[in-house]
Amino acid sequence: MTMVYVRHCRMVIDNTYCTPGIRGFFARHNLDLSNFLKNGIESEILIATGDSMALKVVEAAEAEENDG
Repeated sequence: MTMVYVRHCRMVIDNTYCTPGIRGFFARHNLDLSNFLKNGIESEILIATGDSMALKVVEAAEAEENDG
C-alpha cells in the first residue's frame, strides 16, 4: 500500500489549480479532505475513483516510494 500526500498532487498538478482541484475532487468522491491533508490517503482509494488525474498522482507517489 502506498500513501499519497498533497506533495504528490503538487508534483503532478499545476499549483494554481492544485487547491481548488483537490477540494473539488474530494467533494465529488465523498472523501475526507481534512484527513487527507493531515494524514494522506491510501493509493487504493484514489485508484478506485478511476479518475485519470488521481491515477497520475498515485503513479508519482509510487515512483517516489520506489526511489526511496
